[in-house]
Amino acid sequence: MRDEHFEAFIAEFGEATSREEVPASAIARWRGALPDQLLAYWEHEGWCGYADGLFWTVDPALYDEIVAHWLQGSGLLKLDRFHVIARSGFGTLHLWGPKTGASVSIMCSTNTIICAASDLKKTITDADQSIRDFFGHRWREDEDMKDAQRLPLFERARARLGELSKSEMYGFEPALVLGGEVSLGSLGTVDLEVHLAILLGLAAPTMPFARVDIDNLRG
Repeated sequence: MRDEHFEAFIAEFGEATSREEVPASAIARWRGALPDQLLAYWEHEGWCGYADGLFWTVDPALYDEIVAHWLQGSGLLKLDRFHVIARSGFGTLHLWGPKTGASVSIMCSTNTIICAASDLKKTITDADQSIRDFFGHRWREDEDMKDAQRLPLFERARARLGELSKSEMYGFEPALVLGGEVSLGSLGTVDLEVHLAILLGLAAPTMPFARVDIDNLRG
């Protein structure tokens, strides 16, 4: 049975357009490290692509090395142990930490780590409810990107480039950190793991708050 939070998510994104059964070994591996509610979603729904690949639920094990590289030097690894629980079709990685919950995302296309010091100061008290809120409060427009005219790109990219597989994303070429444009014509279908490694090699990610905040968040 779906709860009201996941029903709200489905109302926004639609039923899965791609699905992979989650093996029992993965459920066992992540038991105790990730919230039971997330594992329940995995068991019932699988790892899925929604809205034709705009949003994906994923196996965190495939992303742990990527996360370690992107967060290295940010100070965030001092605060929590982060795992990717979902990602967008443009390579935005949504992270979960047992202390801080779903407080951090890596917007790889812009080489930006999205988080707020005020969120990181909090310690979650109900991990299952935090996961419910994560899905229940997702919006399609927040997973999309907009061009210079403020027009969403994903559906136009899908029509032009075709649907994404679970290992692919739409990437800007040249990369935005090299002066590339946020435009339909600049998008291509790329291997997610390879493209994220290239982006990280081009520039260190920035954060919207000072390093000193992290150094003093938890004393």
